[in-house]
Amino acid sequence: MQNIIRQQMFRLAVPVVLSSFLQRSVGIVDIFLVGGLGASAIAAVGVAQIMIFVVMSVSWGINVGATVLVSQLWGADRKDEAGKAAYQAMLAAVLAAVIVMVLGHAAGSKVAGLLGANEEVQHILYSYSKIVFTFILFTISINVLSGIMHGAGDTRTPLYATLIVNILHVVVAYPLIYGKWGFPAMGVKGAAIAIAVSECLGTAFLLTRSLERRYIILSRKLEMRLTTMTIRLGWPILVDRFLQNAGSMVFAKVILLYGTTVYAAHQVGLAIEAISFMPGYGIAVAAATMVGQNLGAGRPAEARLSAFEANRLAVILMSCMGLLFFFFPYVLLRMFTSDPEVIRYGILYMKIVAFAQVPLAFSMVLTGSLRGAGDTGFIMFATIAGMWLVRLPLTALLATVYEAPIRYVWSVMIIDWLTRMTLLLWRYRKQSWGRLEI
Repeated sequence: MQNIIRQQMFRLAVPVVLSSFLQRSVGIVDIFLVGGLGASAIAAVGVAQIMIFVVMSVSWGINVGATVLVSQLWGADRKDEAGKAAYQAMLAAVLAAVIVMVLGHAAGSKVAGLLGANEEVQHILYSYSKIVFTFILFTISINVLSGIMHGAGDTRTPLYATLIVNILHVVVAYPLIYGKWGFPAMGVKGAAIAIAVSECLGTAFLLTRSLERRYIILSRKLEMRLTTMTIRLGWPILVDRFLQNAGSMVFAKVILLYGTTVYAAHQVGLAIEAISFMPGYGIAVAAATMVGQNLGAGRPAEARLSAFEANRLAVILMSCMGLLFFFFPYVLLRMFTSDPEVIRYGILYMKIVAFAQVPLAFSMVLTGSLRGAGDTGFIMFATIAGMWLVRLPLTALLATVYEAPIRYVWSVMIIDWLTRMTLLLWRYRKQSWGRLEI
C-alpha cells in the first residue's frame, strides 16, 4: 500500500512541481528581463508582484475551497456535483476579478510611496501595475481553474497551460521591453503586456479543457449549497493568504529602510528562493488531493499515509535546495544581476534562507494535508502566529529600535517558519483532521 501511495504522490506531484515552476517563472522572468534596466526597475516589479500576491488572496480562497470540495466529491464518486461546484467557483472568480481590478487601479500609484520607495520606483510601478490589474481576470482564472483540476486529480492539464503561458510570455516580453525585432522599447510596460497576452491564452486553454472533460458543468441556477460550502472552506485561506501577503508588504517596508540596493537583493533572492517553493508546493497540492479524495471515499488511514509520504518527500527535496542556496549563491544570483552590491547582499540573503528550507517544507506540506481534510481554519491561525506575532514585531524592533544589520532582520524569517512548523505538526499529530467531513 505504501508503494502505491508513493507512486500516486509522484504522479500527482511532478506535474504540479513543473507547472508551479513555470507559473512562478512568469514573475521570475520579469525580474530577470527587467534586470538590465537597473535596480529601480527590479524594485518596482518586485513591489508590484507583492501587490498582486496580496489581492490574489481572494482567488486563493476560491481555489482552495474548490479543490477541497471537488476532491472529496470526486473521491465519493459524485462527479456531477463536483462539476456544478466548480462552476459556482468560476462565477465567484469573475466577481473577485472585478473587485481586484478596481482595488488595483485605485492603489497602484500609492503602494510604493507608502512603502517608502523613491519617486523613480513609484513611477515605474504605476506603469506596470496599471496594465497587470486591467487584465487580472486571466491571472485569477488560471489559479481557480488549476485548483478545480487538481481536485479532480488532473495535474497535467494545468502543466500544459503554464507551459503555454511561459513560452508566450518570453516571446512577447523580450522584444517589448528592449525594443527588439521592430517593436518599440516599452520597458516594464512591455513586461506587463506580455503577462496579459500569455495568461489570456492560458485561461482559454484551461476553460476549454474543463468544459470538455466535465470538470465544470454549466448550470442556469445558482447552487447555493455548493457555493456556501466553497466559501466556508475557502474564507480561512482567503484571510490566511491576505495576512501572509500583507505581512510580506510590511516586511518589504522594513527592508526598504535599508535602501533600494538591499531591497533589490531581497527581491532577486526571493525570485531564486521561489525555486525551492515549487517542489514543496507541488507535493502540498498532491497531498491535498490525495487526502481529500481518500477521506471522501471513506479511507482515513490512506489519507494519513498520503500525508506522511508527502512530508518525507518534501523534506528530502527542499533540504537539497537549501544546500544549493548555501554553497552556490553567487552562481544563482549572477544569472539575475551583475550589480556587485546587489550580489553581495544577495549572497547573505541566500545563505540565511538556506536554513529555512526544512521548516518551510514541513509547513507547506502539512498545510496541504490539512487543506485536503477541510481543516483550513488552523492554517490561518498558524500564519497569524508566524507572520504577525513573530516575524513582523521582531523585524520592526530590530530595524527601528536597535538599527540592527540586515542579516538579523532576514534571520527572523527562520524563526517565523519554525513557529509555523511547530504549530502545524502539533495539529497534524492530533489527527482530529482525519475525522473531518465535508
